Amino acid sequence: MAGHSKWANIKHRKARQDASRGKLWSKCSRAIIVAAKGGGADPEYNLTLRYAIDEAKAANMPKDNIEKAIKRGAGETGAESYVPIRYEGYGAAKGVAVIADCLTDNVNRTAPEIRRIFEKHGGNFGKPGSVAFMFTLRGLILLERSAIEEEPLMDVALEAGADDVVEADDMWEITTQPTELHAVKTSLEGGGVELLSAQITMIPNDLIQLNAEEAGKILRLIDSLEDHDDVQKVYHNAGIPDEVLAELT
Repeated sequence: MAGHSKWANIKHRKARQDASRGKLWSKCSRAIIVAAKGGGADPEYNLTLRYAIDEAKAANMPKDNIEKAIKRGAGETGAESYVPIRYEGYGAAKGVAVIADCLTDNVNRTAPEIRRIFEKHGGNFGKPGSVAFMFTLRGLILLERSAIEEEPLMDVALEAGADDVVEADDMWEITTQPTELHAVKTSLEGGGVELLSAQITMIPNDLIQLNAEEAGKILRLIDSLEDHDDVQKVYHNAGIPDEVLAELT
């Protein structure tokens, strides 16, 4: 998919910048609760829960917190209930597509709040499906280029079921079908390869290239969405210049 390597690099570097935010564990906890409630408390038989736990571990969430979230989702220690809902729209710059995936206990509260965030930053709140067609659901694994040479990486990843391996600046980017992510991740880790991240994500089919001023507008919208308690993930198709990305990190 055109341009997705650069997008993945941007996304990962921004995630590193945001990793210290206090809301991160709360978001991970919600994802675990919903996954456990929907598919059971055993990650061996609940792939969604397994991925939610992996993301929580990547965020350095303590084991006790993870176990408590699983128990809450399974109904052992509480009755929290969150509804997954997706909001879509456009940013102010060149019609950049933006998706915000949320987990909320009150849709009537969340929807107008997300709408206001789009409008505050000059964007437009869209209808369901208005931009999602511009993205493809994929498994995405990132690792440092220094972690493994290209040939053995290709051998292990493709044999395990990966679709592609791409060099992205100082990283390797591996894309998979969503159902194959765990198998590829397990094969790499079994070979002693340290991964930066492994997740199911929405990859843009194409990027809209922005100048520094336009990128700043989009990043302020993305930051505001990510700051919202109910927002779990934000996806976009903005191509962000290296100098703007450097300011982030």
